[in-house]
Amino acid sequence: MSRRRPATAVIAVVVGALATATFGTTAAAATAARSADERGTTDLRVATYNLSLNRNAPGQLIADLSTGTDAQAKTVAEIIQRANPDIVLLNEFDYVPDGLAADLFRDNYLEVSQGGADPVEYPYAYVAPSNTGIPSSFDLNNNGVIGGGDDAFGFGVFEGQYGMAVLSKHPIETSEVRTFQSFLWKDMPGALLPDDPATPAPADWYSAEELEVMRLSSKSHWDVPIEVGGSTVHVLASHPTPPTFDGAEDRNGLRNHDEIRFWADYVTPGETSRYITDDAGGSGGLKPGESFVILGDQNADPLDGDSVDAAIDQLLGHPRITDPLPTSDGAVETALLQGGANPAHEGDPRYDTADFNDNPAPGNLRADYVLPSRDLRVVDAGVFWPVQADPLSALTGNFPFPSSDHRLVWVDVRVRG
Repeated sequence: MSRRRPATAVIAVVVGALATATFGTTAAAATAARSADERGTTDLRVATYNLSLNRNAPGQLIADLSTGTDAQAKTVAEIIQRANPDIVLLNEFDYVPDGLAADLFRDNYLEVSQGGADPVEYPYAYVAPSNTGIPSSFDLNNNGVIGGGDDAFGFGVFEGQYGMAVLSKHPIETSEVRTFQSFLWKDMPGALLPDDPATPAPADWYSAEELEVMRLSSKSHWDVPIEVGGSTVHVLASHPTPPTFDGAEDRNGLRNHDEIRFWADYVTPGETSRYITDDAGGSGGLKPGESFVILGDQNADPLDGDSVDAAIDQLLGHPRITDPLPTSDGAVETALLQGGANPAHEGDPRYDTADFNDNPAPGNLRADYVLPSRDLRVVDAGVFWPVQADPLSALTGNFPFPSSDHRLVWVDVRVRG
């Protein structure tokens, strides 16, 4: 049946049945393992994947996904098929109005066997606009010229580049979705606003006029409630800016820190989250006891890389959050074979999720996270990064990557009914 629908900026769709197998299991076994049991619980696999399906111009992604033959799209689709998550956040998936890109990716790639893997169906999807590429009309990088990606609300050469999408086998509670695309950075109490080192005034990189429009989120922050059995799990999706591509003012590093902080505040009930206002005017964060999973390429490693110290620790050390510490053998092997910056890293390479440039820096890092609330029991976790002896390693490969420089990260949790 067709998934074409009337235009709308925010969509959730219902179009098919449950998906099929994962990591060599049969479709029946995978479905049985994830269904509600007699104790009233549901096993759920949640994943995040920066699949680098961004393109250089508007319309290019639609053209590539319309064919069913795009090599990169086929490869990232196979990785998703083999991991077979029940819910997956796609980062760097260009925003296209009406959800057309998400429809095409499902129809022509995910629901078609790739490399012998079983097709997977996601009956529900959520997409919404991104701050990337939206002109601010200000010189945000202070180079004397207004225009270009650096002067957009989030870096991008066109509106929606590097966007996001959530795909789900479980119903999305569309009317309860909250977005925070327009929330202003200055409205976060104690925000780490960047300072111009050439002037004596503090926190003055942005002018007063710029702060009146400068948004916190470089893409967006979404709270997407999903019905799982008889419970609701809030998917908290984002993609903070890389803490690089700036100067001594560290405007991107500081923004990355505060984009991560947003979720730490949001899942803290009471005064801590009271300042938060969504795009519809609703205020506050999650209520006590609500289940959630924070998903996304956070662009921050706990020990290495360029992020502000302790940026990701705001989540990893939060009392309401579990860090399942997903690992892979492929990340360990890759760090050893590539050398470069990797031997000097403080972090254990088995936790790496991204294969970045090793000479001279930053080397491979843990950048992508699936962080469930403590009421969700963690059953298993991993990173899709096969060792070279595994035939599936051709899906991740080496630079220039056949799929992405990031790896899919998944966590299995048990949801009480």
